[in-house]
Amino acid sequence: MANVAVIGAQWGDEGKGKVVDWLASRAEIVVRFQGGHNAGHTLVVGNQTYKLSLLPSGLVRGKLGIIGNGVVVDPEALLAEIARVEAQGLRVTPENLRIAENVTLILPLHGAIDRAREAARGARQIGTTGRGIGPAYEDKVARRAIRLADLAEPETVVAKLDELLLHHNTLLAGLGAPVFEKQALFDALMALAPKVLPFAEPVWERLDQARRDGTRILFEGAQAVMLDVDHGTYPFVTSSNTVAATAAAGSGLGPAAVGFVLGIAKAYSTRVGAGPFPTELTDATGQLLGDRGHEFGTVTGRRRRCGWFDAVLVRQAVKVGGIQGIALTKLDVLDGLPELRICTGYRIGGELFRRLPAAPGAQAAAVPEYEVMEGWSGSTQGARSWAELPAQAVKYVRRIEELTEAPVTLLSTSPERDDTILVRDPFEG
Repeated sequence: MANVAVIGAQWGDEGKGKVVDWLASRAEIVVRFQGGHNAGHTLVVGNQTYKLSLLPSGLVRGKLGIIGNGVVVDPEALLAEIARVEAQGLRVTPENLRIAENVTLILPLHGAIDRAREAARGARQIGTTGRGIGPAYEDKVARRAIRLADLAEPETVVAKLDELLLHHNTLLAGLGAPVFEKQALFDALMALAPKVLPFAEPVWERLDQARRDGTRILFEGAQAVMLDVDHGTYPFVTSSNTVAATAAAGSGLGPAAVGFVLGIAKAYSTRVGAGPFPTELTDATGQLLGDRGHEFGTVTGRRRRCGWFDAVLVRQAVKVGGIQGIALTKLDVLDGLPELRICTGYRIGGELFRRLPAAPGAQAAAVPEYEVMEGWSGSTQGARSWAELPAQAVKYVRRIEELTEAPVTLLSTSPERDDTILVRDPFEG
């Protein structure tokens, strides 16, 4: 049996939460390996809706959740999220949640610098969540980050705060924002230490043993390939690598343990915030997709921009993300549309491209070329077998497979966890 890594194949918000929740029923461990609490996974379980940002989705299934070293963790946000789900009846303790001891912490100053920079950009804003994820990753790379294990050593925290404040207070002052005081930060971290340190351990050891024992592991990605800091629509991206290869580095396991890579894609396209979006629809059809799909960001609450399915973009995500199969979600949102379009290329300055260029000017200038398909009149909502789908819906799915060069291995037809058509079990490899 293979392990499985789940990543987004578009710009995020593709429905990873439901798919991970569904797959977690057959896994024993679910691992978050990158991102921070800028990610948002919504899980609908009966009459309960769980909105998770840092907690691995498998906790809802009673599985062991692990937050790997590739994640950046805001301890206050983590504790608040734990309190929120516990109010819904879900217990989270060191028995079912473990956090890598070498995980980087997000401090209040990271959010402050994040928001101050974004405000200074004015009309050229990137569209960050303002939660400090990018600045925390910067400190990690600059080797001045405070990590979870450091909270057990007050003297280490004191020394690191000196370097952090020298850097960040200078920037904050230059941006006209309030600066931070060392003692207040230190006291806050020491108050948090006894609450979060019980979750800490060298998770790589646990995961290595699980691999040796043949325990099924599900790696849960955040954001998506087109928000990858290297492969996405830079600079309108997140601050971590979102491709499946990061599951190895971000958890402490070797690359051979990652297993089958499942890419999540909507049957249309959405994007939150700024950045290029070649197939965006600003007309009544775009409004209809947003209304039917309830397209609001789990974390930001902002309405998502909507557009036609972009096969060029998803094919690129398949290649660089290592995707072996696609989980196609929200097919039911397209029910009843008389005509559907799939982007098969971009015109940029008269030249036809079958990929998304790296230069931001070229990305912004990309004009999509479409293949037009007939829609279907029947309903796909709640379908649990191919036989329940209208013939034209099946043709649409098959065309997506051809254009993206990846098989649809799983089809989601509603937010309910059991409204799923399984073509190939990812855990079978």
